[in-house]
Amino acid sequence: MRTASLTRTTNETTIDVALDLDGTGTSTIATGIGFLDHMLAALAKHARLDLTLRATGDLHIDDHHTAEDCALALGAALAQAVGDKRGIARFGSAYAPLDEALARAVIDLSGRPHATVNLDLTRDTIGGLACENIAHFFTSLAAAAGLTLHLDVVRGENDHHKAEAGFKAFALALAQAVRLTGETTVPSTKGVL
Repeated sequence: MRTASLTRTTNETTIDVALDLDGTGTSTIATGIGFLDHMLAALAKHARLDLTLRATGDLHIDDHHTAEDCALALGAALAQAVGDKRGIARFGSAYAPLDEALARAVIDLSGRPHATVNLDLTRDTIGGLACENIAHFFTSLAAAAGLTLHLDVVRGENDHHKAEAGFKAFALALAQAVRLTGETTVPSTKGVL
């Protein structure tokens, strides 16, 4: 079973996450940030993974700690669920449109955390989530999951559309990268990832 369940607790947040990489795209999300809930539901749906994520945090301060810690918990769960990466495709890439917006995501489950994220967002916030925390979400997730991510908005006008296209492109690329190939080896000339 390629599943993970964990709790991340700090002085600022408590995040409970359960993940099934071989799910159907169902999700139960409650972060206290409506737009983040919407994006995580889209991620689960389009990556076809089952995700339960509940967060309580210091939203009376701002959304930063909750968004960041949700990403760190989800990244840690992803790393746990993938395990030693034996038999996975490892790489994934995808484009996703949302009306006028077009996003591209390229993922390598390399064990080497790196994220280059350019979503070209111009608003301060979308639905209670600071736009700067959307890019930070992806860099935090990549760090905790040990993956390399390049995520760009190729074009777009509406920031909601650009952000959502980014999450959907990431989801589609992730679905490719975690796909089981039928091989029994680790997809690396090093023998480990």
